[in-house]
Amino acid sequence: MKRYLPLLILICLSFTAWFFGLHHYLSFDALRAHHEKIDAYITLYPVASVLFYMGAYISIVGLSIPGATFMTLIGGMLFGQILGTCAVVVSATTGATILFIIAKLASQDILWQKAGPWIEKMKRGFQEDAFFYLLTVRLIPIFPFVAINLVAAVLQIPLKTFVITTFIGIIPGSFIFVSIGDALKDVILSPVFTPKIVLEPKMLLALMGLGILSLLPVLYKRFSKR
Repeated sequence: MKRYLPLLILICLSFTAWFFGLHHYLSFDALRAHHEKIDAYITLYPVASVLFYMGAYISIVGLSIPGATFMTLIGGMLFGQILGTCAVVVSATTGATILFIIAKLASQDILWQKAGPWIEKMKRGFQEDAFFYLLTVRLIPIFPFVAINLVAAVLQIPLKTFVITTFIGIIPGSFIFVSIGDALKDVILSPVFTPKIVLEPKMLLALMGLGILSLLPVLYKRFSKR
């Protein structure tokens, strides 16, 4: 029974977050309404601001609440490319690791059902080479992030392998989305939209990176078939 307790607590916390609609607060409208206060707080308390952001991000990933992509964009808007990427990568890895450890302790039957139809494909890949396969599915967004965490737990992937591959694998994608968030700051928060904002070099580079990232799954599937 002890091994089920962390999972039950996690499910209860996740249900509570859903019940109170906390994910609805993750919106650009809310950011636009409070961005002046947020910027002032970051200026006065930079370290506390980053820690608070990371705590919120870890909770969202650990509880599997929709909003991780939004939080990644916000990281770029609030903290810029470098600091934002560092905060996102550490937070996402920590949240995923918490979910992984809890899932690993729980019943396989429950998790196999929750993992969904991806598990058979992922199982074959993990059996061939767990480290490089897990690194690949992190670098190339072939499967949902939560599904990867659960399947890795069910297949009893070593914790060290999970943490290292997750940390390294999410860096490129995180950097691209943080860069988009950094570039979108002027668009989202500007009272007047002008096409010139979209043509800024940092916006164009971020969109190019997103385009490349979105093509990777297609290229992977084509080459893997060969």
